[in-house]
Amino acid sequence: MRNRHKSKTFEKLTIIDTAAKGKTVAKTAEGIPIFLSEGVPGDVVDIRTFKKRKGFFEGRVERYHQKSEDRTTPACEHFGTCGGCKWQHMQYPAQLKFKEKEVSENLKRIGGITPQHTAEILGNESPYFYRNKMEFSFSSNRWMTQEEIASEKEFNKNALGFHKPGMWDKIVDIEKCHLQADPSNAIRNEIRRYAIEKGLSFFHPRDQSGFLRSLMIRTTSTGEVMVLLQLVHDAPELLPLLEHIKATFPQITSLLYVINNKANDTLYDQDILLCAGRDYIVEEMEGLQFKIGAKTFYQTNSLQAYELYKVTREFAQLKTDDVVYDLYTGIGTIAQFIAKSVAKVVGVDVVPESIIAAKVNAAENKIDNAFFEAGDMKAIFTEDFINRHGKANVVITDPPRDGMHKDVVQQLLSLSPERIVYVSCNSATQARDLALLKEEYKLIKSQAVDMFPQTHHVENVVLLENI
Repeated sequence: MRNRHKSKTFEKLTIIDTAAKGKTVAKTAEGIPIFLSEGVPGDVVDIRTFKKRKGFFEGRVERYHQKSEDRTTPACEHFGTCGGCKWQHMQYPAQLKFKEKEVSENLKRIGGITPQHTAEILGNESPYFYRNKMEFSFSSNRWMTQEEIASEKEFNKNALGFHKPGMWDKIVDIEKCHLQADPSNAIRNEIRRYAIEKGLSFFHPRDQSGFLRSLMIRTTSTGEVMVLLQLVHDAPELLPLLEHIKATFPQITSLLYVINNKANDTLYDQDILLCAGRDYIVEEMEGLQFKIGAKTFYQTNSLQAYELYKVTREFAQLKTDDVVYDLYTGIGTIAQFIAKSVAKVVGVDVVPESIIAAKVNAAENKIDNAFFEAGDMKAIFTEDFINRHGKANVVITDPPRDGMHKDVVQQLLSLSPERIVYVSCNSATQARDLALLKEEYKLIKSQAVDMFPQTHHVENVVLLENI
């Protein structure tokens, strides 16, 4: 049903806090929350509401009377337009404070638990240019500013960038992104320049037509670079484009492409084709090497992933006779990171390609006490699994944002390991799962780790011990 809310204006309200999904919140004189997509806690603003929900409003800032001391000037020219980096206007120490607060409140409010000890959030030394993977979309339907539209001038409507929030068919053309280090911006801008100069057609999302569809760039802390172009169809123009990329950027380690004419641009059911170099890049951590392919999941912040894994290892209090299960292992990074400290580690993941990569990496890293299985966690993590691999006394679990399936939680309770280290990129679902475990486990420690500066996202690691 269409919202028939008659907008209201509230003057000189103070934004008091952050809220879910990166929003901020102010309250009316009556104490009714108003959720906003802009502003920084401490701002004094006029707000116009546009939706009324049960118990709260949604609104937008109409005027700033006083700016928060936690404000800063965003580094990116695209801030507020592309939809990414929603907290760039907030000083980094303040970002950390509000992330830490959110984790603490989720554990208490959703999980009904408080850690015996909470370590200070682990911030990022490099709050910009930290991502090792970026995906950009081509579009013949560039998002245009009101000034451009009003000018009635002719503009090139081809774009290579990010989706405009709330507009699935509009792409914001990106000149410089502050999330991924060079040569990312140079590669993207040169591909766009070449494509426009040569008249290559950009993807049209509404009728699924065009030639160039998406661009993925992956990098490693060792300086390797992967470039993957996704195309709607093959064409004579493809080879010259690939040759131009290869010649212009000889530092590219892996140059790949995909022909994809299905309705979505997910890669997992697609054949990845190699143009030049090798079909993977290599990340390194404490002397371990991890091959990363186009479909491989790897933490998107390489340097901070190392810090996250060190916290995980510390929390696990590993001993040389421990048997460890690493649930949702991906390509086995955590499993191999801890293997030298334990008797045996068993990693499980739903993506077969990830498990194949985990086995290859373990062999090349000369690790012979790490074992891996592929399968849906709730289906494979059973008594038969335990009988095959031996009973674990330590479990490390790092599930996706949705958290663990209730059957997996139940199996953990049945297994009853001495210690569980739960790594999460969503403290709300983590807290939900911890509520199911708290009758049998006490929450010893919690530490947030900031993997995603300039955004509201944060990882959290907790240690549970059997009561």
